[in-house]
Amino acid sequence: MLFFLSLSRPAACFTMEKTDMCNSSMVSTSHDVEESWDDEFQQLVQTFPKDKSFTGMNLYFFQGFWCPSIVLKAVISCQKHFQAFDSDILIATLPKCGTTWLKALTFSTLYRNQFARENSPLLTYNPHSLVRFIDYDFYLNDTCPDLENCTLYQPRLFSIHLPYASLPTSIKDSNCKIVYLCRNPMDTLISFWSFFSRLQGEGFEPVSLDEAFEMFCQGIIQFGPFFDHVLGYWRASQEKPSKILFLQYEDLKEDINSHLKKLAMFLGVPFTEEEEKQGVVEEIAKICSFENMKDLEVNKKGVQTFGNPQETFLGKAKTFEIPCEAFFRKEKMGDWSNYLTPSMVVRLEKLIQEKLDNSGLTFKLFSKTSKDITST
Repeated sequence: MLFFLSLSRPAACFTMEKTDMCNSSMVSTSHDVEESWDDEFQQLVQTFPKDKSFTGMNLYFFQGFWCPSIVLKAVISCQKHFQAFDSDILIATLPKCGTTWLKALTFSTLYRNQFARENSPLLTYNPHSLVRFIDYDFYLNDTCPDLENCTLYQPRLFSIHLPYASLPTSIKDSNCKIVYLCRNPMDTLISFWSFFSRLQGEGFEPVSLDEAFEMFCQGIIQFGPFFDHVLGYWRASQEKPSKILFLQYEDLKEDINSHLKKLAMFLGVPFTEEEEKQGVVEEIAKICSFENMKDLEVNKKGVQTFGNPQETFLGKAKTFEIPCEAFFRKEKMGDWSNYLTPSMVVRLEKLIQEKLDNSGLTFKLFSKTSKDITST
């Protein structure tokens, strides 16, 4: 399977001038502009290299990463129109790296004084309903949505899967803050593959683990390559530590309380001495724990819908539903050792060494037969 390192045509080059369709003075012409953009997009997308992900979903190689076909148009619209506020908080992750958990933790920490914890919205809503994706939700439904007061509480809290280099300019140039969470590549691969394997029949056509492993190593995953995504945010966090908080799933699992305090401090809402004495940190950790969230009725029987059923992309509906229980498979670290063959492990370890060389970043792999493995 071919992995393209560059595009024959720069993905950021658009012939259509940036148009502020959110401006009320242009409401009467927005429909014409929308149709014009639709036509141009249909032509533009044909110029992008394409491949299949191991979910069976088409991916387009755009701006150096593999973008799912279902959100490509939304991503471009988001880049052109999203205006970040200095007060915004953005959760950034690759899929299956602890996104659901980080949404719950950030929501509960940031807004903890805006509702009684015994009435936390997390008790009745899935975290993805409370912290919505900019690309999978807002811009998938509307080329230029009104996001002025689109969140339940203030400041605005969003999530996104885009690589750092492809974030809207306003996010990178503003004083908004980004919380990034990564996970070791071996557990990420298994979580990714297992997640979509469970959704077979829900519009996804998963491949074998052998095929998924090969694609992962080549970088062909949603919003990947994996290492490019992680290192992009890692390096940005080193340059702008006050703007980007870089977290690792394994560290949170080992010591959630200290990392919740770190998160609160970064968000500008540090826990007071009184809150710590009252056990607020521990309470938030418990509410957001895997055990608690997976047993909630909404997460056992609910369904999370992404996309807009009224729109299509190349003849296919731009929407899909995922049972909420699918977001709570396992929290175990090192689960990869139950799936990957010795030769797979050797290849991935070598890849980790190559990709992280001189970066200063390490991964905890939690091998089943040895001490924690780290690569520098």
